[in-house]
Amino acid sequence: MKLQVIFAVLLLSSCIPVFAQQTDSCEEDKKQLAAAQKRLSDWPELGHYREANLSLAPPASGEARVVFMGDSITDLWDNDGFGGFFPGKPYIDRGIGGQTTPQMLLRFRQDVIALKPKVVVILAGTNDISGNTGPMTLEQTGNNIASMSQLAEANGIRVVLSSVLPVSDTVKRESGEYYLQTRSRPPAKIVAMNEWLRSYAQQNGHIYLDYYAAMVDSNGFIRDGLSFDGLHPNAKGYAIMTPLAEQAIARALNGRR
Repeated sequence: MKLQVIFAVLLLSSCIPVFAQQTDSCEEDKKQLAAAQKRLSDWPELGHYREANLSLAPPASGEARVVFMGDSITDLWDNDGFGGFFPGKPYIDRGIGGQTTPQMLLRFRQDVIALKPKVVVILAGTNDISGNTGPMTLEQTGNNIASMSQLAEANGIRVVLSSVLPVSDTVKRESGEYYLQTRSRPPAKIVAMNEWLRSYAQQNGHIYLDYYAAMVDSNGFIRDGLSFDGLHPNAKGYAIMTPLAEQAIARALNGRR
């Protein structure tokens, strides 16, 4: 009898780690499923800025309001530790991490047009290249950016089209491994996207904001020291971008190309 009890205890104890692993796996699956359901219920994330938009007062008389539409690179700009998002300026950040141009297009009316800015600064395309919401061609990305630009124009909003930033494989993680950003964002595709943006801006009277030229090195990578992961700018990166954005906004407000 004692041997049977000992055997049962040993058998049970051997199952506990397996059960724990299965439980952990189940919990992770539940989290992923919940995240997927949430994403599907609001794919363009219309709810992300809904409350902020409702609490925002209309522009004051003579106010040169500017909305920045984009993904995580725009979203992070006003976070602590990145140098500040244009202190004292009537500029509004409407970036959402991970977004692609079809998502931005779907929320463009509520997150840009309804806020009645004088200028919109659009920074988009890197997540299209990486396929965040599925494979996309340059033409498809261009069509979405063109649609946003046309919506802005139809509502009296001047358009600034920002270049896609370069990426790099030279930044290390804490583990010592490198971030390999060019796998999902090949430099050649970034160059092609920027050529399209520059051409479209010139043909349609918009301002082209060239972050790329100011931040790229001789290898086509983002310059060392300007990014914390080879994709997103750090404070030094935003310090380069800020005056370039200001110059582009001033040109747009003055009606200069």
